[in-house]
Amino acid sequence: MRVFGTLNHLFAKVRPAVATVAMTVAASAAITGQASAEPTEGTHYVALGDSFAAGAGIFPQAELATCSRSAVNYPALVAKELGVASFTDVTCGGATLDDLTSPQRGIVAGTAAPQFDALTPDTTLVTMTMGGNDIGLAKQALLCGNVLPEPYGTSCADTFTANGVDTFAERIRELAPDYGNAIDEIHSRAPVATVVIVGYPTASRPGACPAQQPAWPRDADYLRGVLVDLNTLLRDVSAAHGATFVDTAASSIGHDMCAGPDQQWINGLIPSLSTPSFAPLHPNTSGEQNIARQVVAALR
Repeated sequence: MRVFGTLNHLFAKVRPAVATVAMTVAASAAITGQASAEPTEGTHYVALGDSFAAGAGIFPQAELATCSRSAVNYPALVAKELGVASFTDVTCGGATLDDLTSPQRGIVAGTAAPQFDALTPDTTLVTMTMGGNDIGLAKQALLCGNVLPEPYGTSCADTFTANGVDTFAERIRELAPDYGNAIDEIHSRAPVATVVIVGYPTASRPGACPAQQPAWPRDADYLRGVLVDLNTLLRDVSAAHGATFVDTAASSIGHDMCAGPDQQWINGLIPSLSTPSFAPLHPNTSGEQNIARQVVAALR
């Protein structure tokens, strides 16, 4: 999801500590926690997706300026575990469905080619995590930060449901046909490929943790519901268009932004510097490992 341009003020506070963590982690090569399988002959794997798939902000980075693509994101871990014959990772932070067919301006510099350009008739496996940016979830979620308790602030839940209209419910409903068309296009460009749509992990527990993260419980619960609805859409559209949906929400319960440092798989509004990642509301290294486990399990 696209979070970088709106978070410069936050990164300015954490960047010195992050730099220290980054140098330490970069020197250690890939962190997988998984064993490699024997090579799977003929498996040509293409990974599509947004920052949740790219592993934005997770070190070590394979490509930083354009897409913030981690060397240990879940597609890389899946490729290693399956021992695929070839692997092409075009995941990119900030990507939307439009970036599947159009060039995408880089996060800091450069331009990413349309992600669909990576698909060929020989492609046999495609994974994709996409949709969060299309409904503006990550960017809008930042509006839910409130350092002070109620009533000293503005409820994002109230803002997003003003005048009886649920903004995110409308956006999710409108996303459905475009998402189905995107899956159909994958099948068209890679007709023999197994297509796997990977859902989003659990970001917060009921009531959240206002003592740890600056979000009011009802706002966090509203966003939690939005994520449930988005995953439901991805599951339903996948079933209707011949793709496999992989749920990552259930397995990540208890490992949300409120969990302790050794159990946290997703960063909060204030990222934890105990993990080698710094993108708010995004998976850390352990989170990417869990997503990889769920994808591999679904493919076996």
